[in-house]
Amino acid sequence: MRRKTLSIIMVTALSAASLFASGCNETAAVSAENKEKTTASVVSGTSFTDSSNGGHAILADGENAEYSGITVTKTGDSSGDDADFYGENAAVFATNGATLTISDAVISSDGTHANGVFSYGEGTTVNISDSEIHTVGNCSGGLMTTGGGTMNATDLTILTKGNSSAAIRSDKGGGTVNVTGGSYTTEGSGSPAIYSTADITVTDAYLESKVSQGVVIEGRNSVTLNNCTLVASNIKKNSRKSSIYEAVMIYQSMSGDASVGTSEFTMNGGSLTNANGDIFFVNNTACIITLNGATIVNNDATGAFLRAEAAGWGTEGSNGGKVILKATAQEMDGDILVDEISVLNLYLNEGSSFTGALNPEGQEGDVYVELDASSIWTLTGDSYVSSLTCPAGSIDLNGYKLYVDGVEYVEGTESKGSAFGIASSNSSKASGSGRPSRPGK
Repeated sequence: MRRKTLSIIMVTALSAASLFASGCNETAAVSAENKEKTTASVVSGTSFTDSSNGGHAILADGENAEYSGITVTKTGDSSGDDADFYGENAAVFATNGATLTISDAVISSDGTHANGVFSYGEGTTVNISDSEIHTVGNCSGGLMTTGGGTMNATDLTILTKGNSSAAIRSDKGGGTVNVTGGSYTTEGSGSPAIYSTADITVTDAYLESKVSQGVVIEGRNSVTLNNCTLVASNIKKNSRKSSIYEAVMIYQSMSGDASVGTSEFTMNGGSLTNANGDIFFVNNTACIITLNGATIVNNDATGAFLRAEAAGWGTEGSNGGKVILKATAQEMDGDILVDEISVLNLYLNEGSSFTGALNPEGQEGDVYVELDASSIWTLTGDSYVSSLTCPAGSIDLNGYKLYVDGVEYVEGTESKGSAFGIASSNSSKASGSGRPSRPGK
């Protein structure tokens, strides 16, 4: 059995090249030697503490380790990429292909860049259940996964108080995160309940952000919510690159931490309640949004259901949002806004309804709308689309006008159009200068 109550990772600089950072400072990368995996018996009823700058209260380095009924306390600070990407200063850290299993634990950290539980590297797996995680400092997520690691979490209670401290968090290199049950709450700015540069699936959980977005997805990564309750109160901006408030933000920062490609957000059942601004905001990336029978409520009457438009990330003129929105048995209320360099393909199927206007101020970006015979679009303002496919009777003009490629649509008529090709074509060069500030990190 291998057990360490205090461990410090030695840091080796891999490159002197400048890296883009998140909302936290930049340092060198970490290199760790592979170690033969050993098997440990269960450690239970023990307290683990660490107060060093950069150390860990628990370290699983290339081994099997199991802990139950423990208390973990972490103080001490770190900064930048060593902590955000490679696990320095995390209260609990698994790396080098370790398998770490934790149950019935109370884990707390009070330091800058002091993540709660961290899984780093391909082949590394953390299984954690029936536990509490509390972090106080900035840049201190609850669960953190990077470098292709795996995180499996069941019935956790997580509360983070610092800025850039998502409850469920990932960073460079991503990985796979599976969360079932539990409650995940954030109180800081730039701290969504979920920040994804990984493939993250959450089932039967309560998610709340009291200051930030509820979910942020960056680049070619995904979030799937199955029967979850998501409450978002984005009341404070974390970046000057956008003036938009939203519950779900999907974007590409061009920092190099997330691969360029198509983002995916899927919501199966459950509910999403937004306090301020838009429900969805997409910029500088292509994405697929899939909604299947979720209850979505926007308590901001001035907010849009979906906004696809350029913001401060990417190259001006090619940094709009490219969206495929698929709705199945889904109610959607609120306007949809697509700016002149953005694209939307909207599909309403199996009894879906859309009540709102689409680009009420006039034609801008390319917009295609398709409805099946069981779905309906009820206008709440004049609307402008580029192409339309619908059977007769599926559009209720409600006293307003709908223009399809500049031609007024006649209510009660069938229409046949064509969708637009949507591919991620983001530039690898960020506009402006300096390091991009990114929400949630």
